[in-house]
Order: sequence, then C-alpha cells, then structure tokens
Amino acid sequence: MPGEPAAPDFGALSRRLGAERAQAEREALARLAELVGIVYRLRDRDGCPWDLSQSVDSMALNLVKEAAETHEAVANGDDAHIAEELGDTLMNIVLIARIAEQEGRFDLGRVAAGIAEKLVRRHPHVFGDAKAADARAALASWDEAKSQEQAGTRAGRPSVLDGVPESLPALAAALRTGEKAAKVGFDWPDAQGALLKLDEELAELRAAVASGEKASVEDELGDVLFSAVNVARKQGLDPELALRRAIGKFRRRFAVIERALGDRLGTATLEELERHWLTTARREDREPPILP
Repeated sequence: MPGEPAAPDFGALSRRLGAERAQAEREALARLAELVGIVYRLRDRDGCPWDLSQSVDSMALNLVKEAAETHEAVANGDDAHIAEELGDTLMNIVLIARIAEQEGRFDLGRVAAGIAEKLVRRHPHVFGDAKAADARAALASWDEAKSQEQAGTRAGRPSVLDGVPESLPALAAALRTGEKAAKVGFDWPDAQGALLKLDEELAELRAAVASGEKASVEDELGDVLFSAVNVARKQGLDPELALRRAIGKFRRRFAVIERALGDRLGTATLEELERHWLTTARREDREPPILP
C-alpha cells in the first residue's frame, strides 16, 4: 500500500539459493500474475456483478467452503481435482485481498510480503546459520522462532491452548489442541501411551453404554474420539483425512453390496449383508492399491 516500505526481494533470495528452480519460478509467477490480473478485472466498475457484490466477510465464508473441498480432494487422492480445488482456494484469497485493497485496508502485496517474511524468520535452519537434521528438528526450530516472535503478545492469551479457532471442524480442533498441549510437555513419549489411553477410554465407553445413561455415553464417546485423535497425532497422521478415507472405503464396499443385491437390498438379512461385506473387503484387501 502507499507509504509502506518495499518488501525484501525474497524471490531473488530463493532463486539465488536454488538457481535450478529459476525457470519454474518464472512460470509460476507468470501464471500468478495472470490470475491477479483476471481477479482485478472482475472487480473493475464494469466487471462481474457477482464479484462486485462480494465483501471480505462473504468471501471469508466462501474460502472456508473451498478449503473444505480442497481437503476432500486430497482425501480422495485425485491430483486433477486437488489442483482444481487449490485454484479455487487461491482465487478466493486473491479476491479477498483485492476487495480489501479497494476498501483501503490492505492489499495482496502486503499479504504476500507478510508470509514471505514470516517464512524466512521461522526457517533459520534454511535461511540462517541454524541447523536441522530432520523434520522434528525443523519443527522445533520453527516453534522456537515463533515463540520469540510471540513473547510480547502472550499477555493477551493466558492459556497455551488459546488460539484454536472455534470454527475448525472438531477433529482438526482436537488435533490442534493436542499439539499445543504437547509443546509444553503434556504428552505421551510415544504412540503406545496414546493407544493405552484409547483402550482405557473405550472400556469406560462400554461401561457407560451398559448403564444406559445417554449423558454418560456422550461424555465417554467424546473422550474416545479425542483419544483417537491423539493416536493419529502421535503417528503423524491427519485424523480428518483418515476418517474421510474410511468413509470413502465404506461407500465403495457398500456400493458393491448394492450392485450384488439389487432390489433385494432392503429385504436381505443381516447375515447376508455381512457375508457380502466380508467378501468385498477380502477382495479389496487382495487387490493392489491404485496409484495416481
């Protein structure tokens, strides 16, 4: 924006550190410039009425939807669909920044400069003298840099668990909450501890179900789900993706049962349904995975 200092040329820094990427970077920048130009044209006075009717607030809601669709595409493993949904998400970001620029709030340059500066600050093991031998060390380096940056703002956030958006899906919120607690040492040393906790919570859920007290069942079920998320976290997995893939697997197998039974689907016995399910599962387990 006018009056703001020019951002450091991190693109030049990146190219200097990896000259072999220069051509790919130029092509990416050209495509990004094309996208920015298209979005800006849509917001011209004689542009698209729909785009002109949008606000930062309305596009923020749309951004959440597009991000969710991107996540679903990743879960399905369809690269063409992933690229398409990432494009939709990127378009939303550019449009939000353009709307804000026209309102005199901030612009895309400020957005890009801010994240570029942050990435360099939080990667001293890449852009500075620090060393990181593996992903865990790299994450520790990031966390240390982030901790130093936020040292002056912690008074406004008295709990280490603050900062998890309420709008996050429950699985993502559980994962982020567990990550925050782990950063101050409240965690199991390995996945085995998380598995033992899951076993403990499952036993309590069984007891609650046996009691017939719905409130107790709900409480214990929540503990089981949270414990399952912690198992995923200790294994470095995204529980949302794991659940979406499990849902996809269920749908695939159920579709086979539907085709096999046809009009008899609603009248088949549970034993027959189970037999078809097991046959489908065994067949799927024997088949090699479909690679993109």
